[in-house]
Amino acid sequence: MGPKAKKSGKKKRKITKAERLKQLQEEEERRQKEEEEARVKYEKEEMERLEIQRIEKEKWHQLEAKDLERRNEELEELCLLEGCFPEAEKLKRDTRLLSQWKHYIQCDGSPDPSISPEINTFISLWKEETNETLEEVIAKSKLVLNQASTLADLDSGNMEKVIQDENVTLYVWANLKKNPRYKSVRFSETQIGFEIPRILATSDIALRLLHTHYDHVTPLRPVPTSLREYTATVNHFVKEETAIDKELQEEGKQQENESNSVHEEETKFEEQSGSEVQTSFVQEDSEATKCELEMKLLSETVLSAQFLLIKNANEKPYIFEDNEVDLCQFTTLGGVYHLDILELPPQCKPMKGWMIVEILKEGLQKYIYPPETTEDVETENAFPPIEVTLEVQENVIFFEDPMVARWDAEGKHWQTDGISNVSYKPEERLITFSLETLGPVTLIQDAHINMPFQSWELTPLDVDKVLLTVTTVFTTIQIQIKENLCMLASIELSNKKRFSILEGKWMTPISFICALKEAGLNIFPSEHSHFYVVINYKDPLIEMKAYRQLALLSSAFAFGWSKWNIVCSSKKVIVKLKEHLSEQPIQKPNWTLLMFSGDRAQRLKINENSETFSEALKEETEFHSTLYHMVKDFASQKAMGKIRSSSCQLIDSVCYMLLSTRVLSYS
Repeated sequence: MGPKAKKSGKKKRKITKAERLKQLQEEEERRQKEEEEARVKYEKEEMERLEIQRIEKEKWHQLEAKDLERRNEELEELCLLEGCFPEAEKLKRDTRLLSQWKHYIQCDGSPDPSISPEINTFISLWKEETNETLEEVIAKSKLVLNQASTLADLDSGNMEKVIQDENVTLYVWANLKKNPRYKSVRFSETQIGFEIPRILATSDIALRLLHTHYDHVTPLRPVPTSLREYTATVNHFVKEETAIDKELQEEGKQQENESNSVHEEETKFEEQSGSEVQTSFVQEDSEATKCELEMKLLSETVLSAQFLLIKNANEKPYIFEDNEVDLCQFTTLGGVYHLDILELPPQCKPMKGWMIVEILKEGLQKYIYPPETTEDVETENAFPPIEVTLEVQENVIFFEDPMVARWDAEGKHWQTDGISNVSYKPEERLITFSLETLGPVTLIQDAHINMPFQSWELTPLDVDKVLLTVTTVFTTIQIQIKENLCMLASIELSNKKRFSILEGKWMTPISFICALKEAGLNIFPSEHSHFYVVINYKDPLIEMKAYRQLALLSSAFAFGWSKWNIVCSSKKVIVKLKEHLSEQPIQKPNWTLLMFSGDRAQRLKINENSETFSEALKEETEFHSTLYHMVKDFASQKAMGKIRSSSCQLIDSVCYMLLSTRVLSYS
């Protein structure tokens, strides 16, 4: 073994007790010094924070005092501005009265569709009409004599006939040859038709497909209790409006009597100077009081109707049976397809130059399939389902594959049982399914498929015209509004524009909403939609006030969806805003965030790109009692002038569309 290596380095000196104590003492002094410095710093920061808080609180109290001082003045000015709503309602009422008068003086015998007794009378007289002209009798005789055998197809020997109208399409097929090989029925070189089992292919039957492009079957369903109550509430406002008319008439008569009595007293002193002038003053004052009373009562009625439009119901409307279609959740689209199997009537036979045909007194009879008694049938599959292929109406949009429902005549509702093997070809717009028994069927879609909305925007265009854009998961819908009319400007599906028959057609708001719903473009929540959609609930009264004030500003300001509207409480709404006076869209707009609680409006310090939510007031701004006075602080004179000169009908229509879409709660 070699020599051991020597240890390198010096031995570490041991710390003495005195040195250790001194070290601990120095550490303690340093710790105390740091604590003292931290305490002083904290106290200083706390004093600064409290001072800032005191200043902010004092400033806030000053702003509140200032707001309270001018609140009555601002609310009075808002009340004058919102006088446009009863004024627009009065114009609509005058238009309805003028329309009724024009219908009355026409005297063409057609009923007024808004008056139920006239409709009932018209239908009753139509049924009782027996006196017909010779031409009508001959036309009907030709129809009777022309039976199915004269329309037989040369190839198959069976009869096929298609009669089409703008509202109704009728397909008829008669099994004249009863050839078991002809089980596939197709109409006029289309894919519409039936696949019938062998037992029907060898029977004396006729198949009838009547497609009504409207739904007149669903109204036969009994109205649920809560919906009856809702309808009764609506009727209450209608009756209240009628009562207001009567009250105004009585008030007018009373004022007229008072005016006459004053006039009689004044005529006693006719020789004295100024008597006629005094009488005219009394009459003018009476007219002004009558007009003021009328506008006040009408304004309260409009306000109540608008509040009713967005007020939620607390309970589900109806308890549905098994397989019954919930018509509060789903909606029928594309009309009703009436599918029937009929017994083939006796056919005409040629005999010695004559055509002999047996006329059945009871008329056409339905063929029962499957038969009510099947005791003689040995196999269970002797009456298989009938396969049906239908064409979806061209003017209806389905965002998902449509579902099929059949009408239960006994229960008077749509249901989904008895239907199988449903398949849909969206490109060809063909739907195929199997039915155990034929009857009325319809296609249904979730009524809330486009809810909640992803975003929305309200943009002024040219003079007295506004564009409302609603973006959903499936589509972007643009609606133009002018005066008392609405129009579908465009609709986009999956970044592709789609043409709709509704585009370019101006309609009144109510008719426009009904037309969009019938086309499958439902962006209008019902009173029960919150049961089927997760919504951003807002207090109905605050929401209604917001829509009214947004409509007042819509001619000069653009409004849009804000992500912070979901974060704030139900007692507040947040929208983004920008002044917009040009027709061209603004590139990279500088949006301002506004928060409104019904009685207070303020600009927020945060913007749409902020990381956290804060209700802090924007620097060097104040809060006001209304949105109108809020924007008045920073808006241009041109914008405010445009607001004050806006048409009352435009403001009313914009408000109605906002109330109908409820973008603040359903986005």
